[in-house]
Amino acid sequence: MVSDVNAGSAPVLTQSVDAVKSRRLSSIDALRGFDMLLIAGGGAFIERLNGKTGLAWVDWIASQLTHPQWHGFTFYDFIFPLFLFIAGVSLSFSLQAGLEKGMEKPVLYRKVFRRMVILILLGIVDKNVPLDIFNPGHIRYGSVLGRIGLASFVATLLYLNFSWKQRLYWVGGILLGYYAALFLIPVPGYGAGDLSFEGNLVGWVDRTMMPGRLLQKTYDELAILTQFPAVCLTIIGTIAGELLQSDRSERTKLTYLIAPGLYSIGAALLWSLHFPINKHLWSSSFILLTAGMAFLFLAFFYGIIDVLGYRKWTFFFKVIGLNSLVVYLAYRFIDFNHTSKLLFEGFYRHTGDQWHESLNALGALALVWTFLYVLYRHKIFVKI
Repeated sequence: MVSDVNAGSAPVLTQSVDAVKSRRLSSIDALRGFDMLLIAGGGAFIERLNGKTGLAWVDWIASQLTHPQWHGFTFYDFIFPLFLFIAGVSLSFSLQAGLEKGMEKPVLYRKVFRRMVILILLGIVDKNVPLDIFNPGHIRYGSVLGRIGLASFVATLLYLNFSWKQRLYWVGGILLGYYAALFLIPVPGYGAGDLSFEGNLVGWVDRTMMPGRLLQKTYDELAILTQFPAVCLTIIGTIAGELLQSDRSERTKLTYLIAPGLYSIGAALLWSLHFPINKHLWSSSFILLTAGMAFLFLAFFYGIIDVLGYRKWTFFFKVIGLNSLVVYLAYRFIDFNHTSKLLFEGFYRHTGDQWHESLNALGALALVWTFLYVLYRHKIFVKI
């Protein structure tokens, strides 16, 4: 979750690094910030409005900020996949810049491998504080940060050795292979093709092979098998990033973002008739749906910000997007909700009791953003 790249360039390696920096894409930072906003307190604020305003549309939006119990989809399911996609977009710029500086592939491999290891370790700390290092059986090893690190490393290997078309074939092969595995490999006691909470192959592999603690007891959605479909989102992101670096016209770039987005969503809905959309399983249809949505969101932000030039409104998101790792870890180690209660309860206590949780969440969001703004003003951006 690091904002390590954002600039745009043409795909040829002879273009100067100065030219790359001159066409920095503000849309990437803004989209990352929008995504992180829901983690940084915006989601909690809206979700706590559910049933309190008397407005049906507010209740519907609030209902979209919780995860389905099993099959199904809400907007909240899109947050992490969008970040994996953005990580791929950013990665393509970072690797391209490295190549243009004369860095050889082994050097880039080592840099991304080191980043992966650091993210895995940070992820273990994040999911297990206080960390019981003397009882590894109680440690949860699957994590959001670890998945980002692993996906970025795999996407790097493919980006540096395969064309965008070949990478697309890799994505297709992984998603079809994952689909075949879940439907053809029998699970002891349940058989093949069982997608229930208890009988799916993902859970059996986790219970059998994954060390440590599993989040859902019988499986962990950030453990072993789901790594394969999840990495596809970052690979697809590198394809989108390569498109944005090309010398095609802005209109053509928008078309090439929107069209695959719509195709991917259509394919996902069709595939879901047999392989349900399921974030817990990271089903192949779920990957296509969120990849398609990510293309459309990127097209919207790119079109509004970098093509039409409407940038002032993005500052709020940009402050968050430039320090996404800080946002994610800060919520683990700093109790913004408690601080918000100390600072703002004297004001919101005069409203109805039903508003207190929402207003406290809004105060926490304001504190997070102010904290990030101070870092922004002092040009402190945490990168790995």
